[in-house]
Amino acid sequence: MLENVKIAVIGLGYVGLPLAVEFGKKFSTIGFDINQKRIAELRSGFDRTLEIEDDKLKDIPLLSYTFNTDDIKDANIYIVTVPTPIDEHKKPDLRPVLSASRTVGKVLREGDIVIYESTVYPGCTEEDCVPLLEQESGLVFNRDFYCGYSPERINPGDKEHTVSKILKVTSGSTPEIADKVDALYRTIIEAGTFKASSIKVAEAAKIIENSQRDVNIAFINELALIFDRMGIDTLDVLEAAGTKWNFLKFKPGLVGGHCIGVDPYYLTYKAESLGYHPEVILAGRRINDNMGIVVANKIIKMMIKRGIKIESSRVLVLGITFKENCPDIRNSRVVDVVDELKDYGCQVDIYDPWADSEEVKHEYGLDLLSHNESLVFDEYDAIVLAVAHNAFKDYVYPEANVKIIYDIKGVLDKALISGRL
Repeated sequence: MLENVKIAVIGLGYVGLPLAVEFGKKFSTIGFDINQKRIAELRSGFDRTLEIEDDKLKDIPLLSYTFNTDDIKDANIYIVTVPTPIDEHKKPDLRPVLSASRTVGKVLREGDIVIYESTVYPGCTEEDCVPLLEQESGLVFNRDFYCGYSPERINPGDKEHTVSKILKVTSGSTPEIADKVDALYRTIIEAGTFKASSIKVAEAAKIIENSQRDVNIAFINELALIFDRMGIDTLDVLEAAGTKWNFLKFKPGLVGGHCIGVDPYYLTYKAESLGYHPEVILAGRRINDNMGIVVANKIIKMMIKRGIKIESSRVLVLGITFKENCPDIRNSRVVDVVDELKDYGCQVDIYDPWADSEEVKHEYGLDLLSHNESLVFDEYDAIVLAVAHNAFKDYVYPEANVKIIYDIKGVLDKALISGRL
């Protein structure tokens, strides 16, 4: 079933590279990315996402990298792992996955299988991507070539739950192809696989994983807004409620990143195209999308009560990545806090030892303090712990002559801080 397998992984980001590395241990595998700088770095043994240790990149004999489409034409299994973001109107931006489909279509041959891992709404693979594969290749779907869908389950920065250790959902466009796709992934997934009944079911399973988390976090964020008006500490309430065995332990916070803050919009877009307006999912999105503004306003109010002049006040924001101990800045909602503070007239400095300053400048137009720069807390009127990097937990906050220390992540000792969500 898996004889003469030659794999091409299209897109070498947080999802594609770990997958290519695992397959490269078993099969002839080529990683393709249009970013020539990225390819050069990987060939030299450097992964800027820090998902794969540099020494491991150099020790995979069956794996190579390219930005040249001609180099992937001999593959017979193509796995698409490109991003699926949203646009400024919070609508699905399918340009990366459609472009990747056109690229694969140009080299597709009879008998080939195209597997998508990019998160999409149910139906996208067969309704949006397959027509492009047919158009570019001149081949007929489910006669000349086939498709599969196996949603990514990468958790950036997590060195314990790596790609091989997370159970994988698989599917195929025919029962036979579903078996082959499942068998392929079982060669690298130690945690096992689950074969879904169809591609649409697999797509839907992925989209609701993150939508469910988004709604749960939105509920906790709304509780935080309510308890704040009551003068009750939300984390104290959650600690007490968490003593019940079946209480779901979510915490309030900023909801960013490439999954939870994005995927629900794919589902709601598809639902609205079918004439259904999803109430709960969109309500959760509205709450979570506004939390950055809520946080900034709380900080401003605290500063005013402490007699701090807001205009030209100095605020230090610790962290810009979307999660702790990870360089991923995609869809970081810390930016909302920074922008709102700046709108009030604050001078905001941002420090993050994990983030790449060039990426932050390109993506958000924000400058970071140098990684080598010594932080002098006494220079600031307020400090905002926005990301719970391990390094930030060890700072000696009490010795700083700072009037406001706001802990968005709720990781510092309650006695040290001025406020938290």
